[in-house]
Amino acid sequence: MYNPPAFREDRPEVLHAVMRAARLALLVSAAPDGGAPEATHLPLLLEAGEGPHGTLYGHVAKANPQWRSLAGAQARAIFPGPEAYVSPSLYASKAEHGKVVPTWNYVAVHAIGPVELVEDAARLHALVSRLTDHHEAPRDARWAVTDAPEPFVAGQLKGIVGIVLRIETLIGKRKLSQNRSEADRLGVVGGLAASTDPADRAVAAAMQRDTGGA
Repeated sequence: MYNPPAFREDRPEVLHAVMRAARLALLVSAAPDGGAPEATHLPLLLEAGEGPHGTLYGHVAKANPQWRSLAGAQARAIFPGPEAYVSPSLYASKAEHGKVVPTWNYVAVHAIGPVELVEDAARLHALVSRLTDHHEAPRDARWAVTDAPEPFVAGQLKGIVGIVLRIETLIGKRKLSQNRSEADRLGVVGGLAASTDPADRAVAAAMQRDTGGA
């Protein structure tokens, strides 16, 4: 990921917060035959206390061919954060000299590391139970894996492969107009905060929170 110094984010707590908020990640890996990279959208559970950068847990369908090339290989999990189009009309400098162009503000985290596959039924059961409990936690009426008949669950487990990615490299990018003047940043914050689009307002909030209101 292209990541100029002005936009780099290295604080683990910030990166982990983006990863947890993303909910749905993109797992990318090399194709075994040198063809186009393979990619799967899937929820990944972050356990931050495991290893220097944490460990990700998830699973894919056994019918998904990507898993066959993952064992022991390096993979990249991409977690998107808030994003928004930035119009030149929001910059104070537009009125001064007009030398401005559109851009996009966004937050993203890439987690890279070797992958372990999980096919053992007991480990798979524990993995999907942890994932389920995590995503059911905010609900009042929580569903648990044990709510389903045991033979049914056993049959479902035969159709998936567990994914364990131990993060060796964690890359964070927060492109939030840090390279613009304070007046330009304030203009972007004001314009995005006034938008009817929740995604725009999320970027404005990120800029206000992380750049002292600018």
